[in-house]
Amino acid sequence: MPGSPSPDPKPFVERRWASPDGLHLFARDYAAGPGPARKPIIAIHGLTRNSADFEAIAPLMAQGGRRVLAVDVRGRGLSDWAPDPMTYTPDVYARDVLALMDQAGIARAVFVGTSMGGLITMALTAMRPKAVVAAILNDIGPEVAPEGLARIASYSGQPVEIATWADAAAYARRINGVAFPHYSDADWDGFARRIFRQQPDGAIGLNYDPDIAVPIRAAGARALVPDLWPDFLRLAQKPTLLVRGGNSDLLSADIADRMRKAASSMAYVEVPGVGHAPMLDEPEAQAAIFAFLSEAQ
Repeated sequence: MPGSPSPDPKPFVERRWASPDGLHLFARDYAAGPGPARKPIIAIHGLTRNSADFEAIAPLMAQGGRRVLAVDVRGRGLSDWAPDPMTYTPDVYARDVLALMDQAGIARAVFVGTSMGGLITMALTAMRPKAVVAAILNDIGPEVAPEGLARIASYSGQPVEIATWADAAAYARRINGVAFPHYSDADWDGFARRIFRQQPDGAIGLNYDPDIAVPIRAAGARALVPDLWPDFLRLAQKPTLLVRGGNSDLLSADIADRMRKAASSMAYVEVPGVGHAPMLDEPEAQAAIFAFLSEAQ
């Protein structure tokens, strides 16, 4: 209609890249704002999530002069689902991210990894150490509290019957309410629209392949206590910031304390009143992140 305002453009462009095994993968690509050129940022989400988790902080990081690529890991969001569910593992995800870097001409980057995204960051540091300039680990460490991972495993990949967006918001609140007790109804609606998507036929379904849980189930009890201390110590030789939710059941206070003792130069912030994992839109998280990025290359 003439004279009507056009909708606000997306703050990112849609970027595609090919995995080593031929999947078409997706990233939100936020252009760097003005100022001195800085190393780009690659942001990687958690197990059942996608690039939309960074929609609040990614534009702000880009305004600081860094290109930001927020990825949809295979099987999530707008990335292809894998024909072989046993490829849903951190080492494969890491190789996918390295393929993105190669195809985008990025030799080195700062990494922001939430939960599983932090595990992927540790894995790719072992594969290609020079690729990582610095890292922000969001509520994840080289080992995890079994009760937290058991909680996540209890709903990951399980069938969900959702008829309306109100149902989707109720589901989001049910599985994440302990982490975000301060959320309003509007917050839960926004949360639901990140973790669900509407199909062309109008049906509402989870925004990931249910088979992402197959490797976890196949590993059994061994999946509950991964030991990645060697990878963490390698990563912590670079500038590193650890963000912990004050109520996190995945990154316990004990694990965080041991990480800080093992990596005395690592920066640290605890986000009060939040569980696993902070959304990075909290003032405490953002203050620590932007202070950290101001010092990183």
